[in-house]
Amino acid sequence: MVKILVINDDNQMRNLICKLLIRDGHEVFTAQDGIEGVQSFHQLKPDLIIADIVMPNKNGIELIAGKLISNLSQAIIAMPGGRRTFNANSHVDSNELYRVKGI
Repeated sequence: MVKILVINDDNQMRNLICKLLIRDGHEVFTAQDGIEGVQSFHQLKPDLIIADIVMPNKNGIELIAGKLISNLSQAIIAMPGGRRTFNANSHVDSNELYRVKGI
């Protein structure tokens, strides 16, 4: 069983992802935004992180490129938010995202 942290501010999307993962036998935890996601990450030490890119209170790029990336050994699936636009003012160097791979 894989311990998975789903970080997504969209309740419907978060619930759908969780439902599918639980159905497949995984242990699933959730966070509603990036700040809650960082706290949950440190408490839970998940095997996999599924994070929305566009979120309030620390978006997915800030989450991935921030403190998490320094000791990150977990896989990350980054999902773009389909209903909003991304504000690229976070000034994240793409080299900081070297562990994140598109699917």
